[in-house]
Amino acid sequence: MKNLSTWMLVMFMAMFWALRIIVAFTYEMGTDFGGIQPFNQTMEIVLLFVVLVCMILIIKRKIIGALIYLLTYGMYFGTNLFAGITTIVAGNIEVSLSGMTFYLNTLISLVGIILPVAIVFDLLLDKNRKANPKDKKTDWFYNNEQFDRKVDDRVDKNNYRTM
Repeated sequence: MKNLSTWMLVMFMAMFWALRIIVAFTYEMGTDFGGIQPFNQTMEIVLLFVVLVCMILIIKRKIIGALIYLLTYGMYFGTNLFAGITTIVAGNIEVSLSGMTFYLNTLISLVGIILPVAIVFDLLLDKNRKANPKDKKTDWFYNNEQFDRKVDDRVDKNNYRTM
């Protein structure tokens, strides 16, 4: 990972993952974390492990990790985001504590959709991901022919021992 944008997205992904861990833990303990509730507790726990694997793949610059991350979060947060937006547009939510919880969960769903899309676009738009997968700091030594030692018939054939 050589781009600042990739580092920032992975850090935001890790913070969002930690938030989802806290939300799942507090919901399991019987409370909610500032009004944020998981939509499906068992699916939330499965997603935590899937996202951990996807995070490793995204750090390694594999596009399959970003696509799995987009697919899983799209299925989990997308349905709630769609239902939330249709409810907001219809105007069926009153302003109360339960209404604020609804708006907060819809906002979290929006972040849960925007983050994987941004990661997929970051990996797709990175020109160096496929063109130059190696580190440029060591390429000058390992991939340069002028530093290779040329062996010819003038090489020293005396096997001196240093003892």
